[in-house]
Amino acid sequence: MTTDAGTNWAGNLAFSAREVAAPRSIDDLCALLRGADRVRALGTRHSFNDIADTPGVLITTAALPAEVSIDSGERVARVASGLRYGDVAQRLDAEGWALANLASLPHISVAGAVATGTHGSGDRVGSLSASVRAVELVTADGDEVRLARGDATFGGAVVALGSLGVVTAVELDIEPRYSVAQTAYPDLAFDEVLADLSAVTGAGYSVSMFTSWADADRVDAAWVKRRTEHDVPPDTLLGSPARVDDGHPLAEAPPENATQQGGRVGPWLDRLPHFKLGFTPSNGDELQTEYLVPRARATDALNAMRDLAPRIHPLVMVTEIRTVAADSLWLSPAFGRDVVAIHFTWKPDQPAVEALLPVLEQALAPMDARPHWGKLFAADVDMISGLYPRFDDARALARQFDPRRVFVNRYLERVLGL
Repeated sequence: MTTDAGTNWAGNLAFSAREVAAPRSIDDLCALLRGADRVRALGTRHSFNDIADTPGVLITTAALPAEVSIDSGERVARVASGLRYGDVAQRLDAEGWALANLASLPHISVAGAVATGTHGSGDRVGSLSASVRAVELVTADGDEVRLARGDATFGGAVVALGSLGVVTAVELDIEPRYSVAQTAYPDLAFDEVLADLSAVTGAGYSVSMFTSWADADRVDAAWVKRRTEHDVPPDTLLGSPARVDDGHPLAEAPPENATQQGGRVGPWLDRLPHFKLGFTPSNGDELQTEYLVPRARATDALNAMRDLAPRIHPLVMVTEIRTVAADSLWLSPAFGRDVVAIHFTWKPDQPAVEALLPVLEQALAPMDARPHWGKLFAADVDMISGLYPRFDDARALARQFDPRRVFVNRYLERVLGL
């Protein structure tokens, strides 16, 4: 153990925990939880808010056995929760297997990403949470629990914000390894994008658009990732020719830190993320916010952001626009509907960003925008509860699993009303 809890990845939050525990076995974890009063699980510290904070004990699962076991017949991999997606991907790929999706950063832990509904992109591709087949966790009483698809409460156990217990392993759907080629198309007209959004987001298996809002009439670039056995990249996209060299979502960042473009074919794990595992992802010194809106309201939401471009541009490094397929996980931002995600990578000016968030949320409120659970947002339980049809069920499940409120912190009080 150590008494120095440190900060999150961005450095904008200093954890208030009195100590950090790193159990090396499930038995050690069970014993630790039985005697604890306040606990939160800690992943790779990539959240930008206080979701993982506690005045008690932070528990990292990184020291538990780093297991990745593959059942080829069932097409499932059982994965230790503290592993990073990039490490899991390498081990799956070495055995001829792959995941359907990866987030833009392969540096994030499996359990942390799953618990917050983190995602990549693709019209027909679900979030990272959607690939979860089972969750194994230890409750506040030190009991081991496994919840799987088909169980009555499974939908509330995957994107659970750490409210049920400390997740020790997850089972993930896998498929045979595949290749991906990534092509970038610069400088698209925003009006043309919105006139036929599906033509852009459906141009490949996974598509991301980027803009700095310097010109609200232009999209700086679209990155189209295609599975080479399925898709043929267009020579142009809305009249924009494919770029032959590599780029980075942030104009000032070195392109070698990002995954290769130019239509060059590579393994899935080297193309689906935006950033390479061996380099600092994104900018590093940044803040992040994201809102996910129903696909049917995407044009309204993006036009609302265009109207606010003069206020957004001075604070933002880049905005990324992606799509995520619907799922049935109670607190998933994609629960029950296909969504378009509007992501903001902010300059590290938290007071100014926090002052702007209510303005963004007011503009997006008519579109039923759901905030990403692990990033900065202003909405509280009164605003969030109406966005999720199974919200009350999720709260009831948390109270059932944690009647002593061991895992409850200020964040869960604020956003779930626990």
